[in-house]
Amino acid sequence: MSRQRDFRRVFRGLRFRLTISYAVLFTVLLTGVALTFRARLASGLDNQIQEELNGDWAAMKGYMRIEPVLDFGNRICSAWYYDGDDPDETTIVLDTRKIYLVADQFGNPIPDSVTHEPSVSTAYDDIGVDKPADIRKKVLEAVASPKPKIFWEDRKTSTGEPVKIRSGIVFSEGHGAPYYVAIGASYADNVKTLHAYTWIFAGVIPGALLLGSLLGYYMAGRALTPVLAVAQAAQRISGSNLSMRIPTRDAGDELDYLILTFNRMIERLEASFQQMRQFSADVSHELRTPITAIRGQLEVALFTAQTTDQYREAMFNALTDIDRLSQIVRALLLLSQAETGQIVLQKSRLNLCEVVDDLVDQFQIPAEAAGVRLTAQLPPECSAEVDRVQIERMITNLLSNALKFTPEGGAVTMSLQVEPQFIELVVEDNGRGIPTEHLPHIFDRFYRVPGQGTAPSPEQGLGLGLSFVAWIVKAHNGKIEVESTPGKGTRFIIRLPNEGVGSDTMELARQPAGY
Repeated sequence: MSRQRDFRRVFRGLRFRLTISYAVLFTVLLTGVALTFRARLASGLDNQIQEELNGDWAAMKGYMRIEPVLDFGNRICSAWYYDGDDPDETTIVLDTRKIYLVADQFGNPIPDSVTHEPSVSTAYDDIGVDKPADIRKKVLEAVASPKPKIFWEDRKTSTGEPVKIRSGIVFSEGHGAPYYVAIGASYADNVKTLHAYTWIFAGVIPGALLLGSLLGYYMAGRALTPVLAVAQAAQRISGSNLSMRIPTRDAGDELDYLILTFNRMIERLEASFQQMRQFSADVSHELRTPITAIRGQLEVALFTAQTTDQYREAMFNALTDIDRLSQIVRALLLLSQAETGQIVLQKSRLNLCEVVDDLVDQFQIPAEAAGVRLTAQLPPECSAEVDRVQIERMITNLLSNALKFTPEGGAVTMSLQVEPQFIELVVEDNGRGIPTEHLPHIFDRFYRVPGQGTAPSPEQGLGLGLSFVAWIVKAHNGKIEVESTPGKGTRFIIRLPNEGVGSDTMELARQPAGY
């Protein structure tokens, strides 16, 4: 049973199927070439025998006369005039007269001027003398034709030897009457040549097919080696070794493209696994503090509280930590939904100037409480195709961060500028700034720059605000940049397309932020 499975695996394998396809193609190609050359050879041999008979016909017209013969009662006969002492002329005439027939227009063979026998060679008699009706028909057709009419026929002798016959009409020199003349030549050698050619190819094609199939099987194995490497690598890949990559062959072919595509897929999987691991680590880290605090408060109340006020204080502190815990879970759930495509942008044409102006007005009270001057520099109008809820969330997060990390007496400026290709939104402060080494990580979830402020509030201190900002910008097919100098301030620059965006942006909204 195991051996049968191995055979089935071989026969169903891509290598075997490629070899069979190669063998079939090779067979069709060789057979087509062989048949084409055979047809060309047969045509060439047929043209050769026809040229030979055309030469004999010309010789016949030069040496033979159809005329009355006095010694034979002035009857019309076929007379041959040539120098019997000249071996060349003798050979030509004898070759021409090997297979020949001379008949009148009614189909009756005329006599020979020497033998007074019908002008029919023994060899022609062997292949069968033409019927009178057939001769009459050919004579009438030739006479009616404006050009000399030639008739070709293939016949066989009693022994099966093939003979080519050339026939037509010749006019007598006496009274100009048409006479039917036919001459022939054997082409048995041509048939033997074709048969030999056929047998040669019949022997060569199977051998070439066998060698070609073996070569095809070998080449298919070589070609599929990278594919097998990809398959084996895929079997070895798991969540613990996603860093493995398949080296390319530097051939620039389809297999290299397959390997590159596979490696990129593994990179995406590795990034997804890393994101999942990071998410798990972030969640466990962020949830540990409020849960520990809640547990501590409840244990203190359980073992040490003696009065109602002490119990109420413990419950109040526990509720505060539970509220923070709820804020973290809600924020994580919202960001996870955004990055997995569960949140779809609801775009509409808005005037961004009005949106920014409203939000700046809302932040004036907390800005005054913090002693920070908040201003906006806006053009008369700025129309864009955006999701109002997400854009407001983006601006809110940026303004919250700017106010949080700007000391008393500082300033936060929000500006909007319309360019031909994009809309530029800038939030700038002159606060503490961000060290250069931390800039690449500020959009990571739960990332906080060390030394930046005290314990964060539920609204501002989860470390998720800039992750939302990055996702919202990318979902709108935009770009975000950060410029910051420690001690001098930070500048967030957002560029959104200055025209409506379609389905491409909707797809981007389903992808996680890559900032």
